[in-house]
Amino acid sequence: MFTPATDLSAATWRKSSYSNADGGNCVEVADGFTGVVPVRDSKDPQGPALAFSAEAWASFVGAVRADEFPRV
Repeated sequence: MFTPATDLSAATWRKSSYSNADGGNCVEVADGFTGVVPVRDSKDPQGPALAFSAEAWASFVGAVRADEFPRV
């Protein structure tokens, strides 16, 4: 379970395959947390992380893959 006091210093972060190679739009996620998915901005690794329920994250990823969001 993830709580605000959860120590993420030893988390193994991986960059999203949707992040581009030139350093922009970099989202990282950490695996291994039961029921939640920590997410952070790779350009600010010491900054805050957001935690989404695994179900909400799966829904978001599915919508991204299905191109359901408008391009900005």
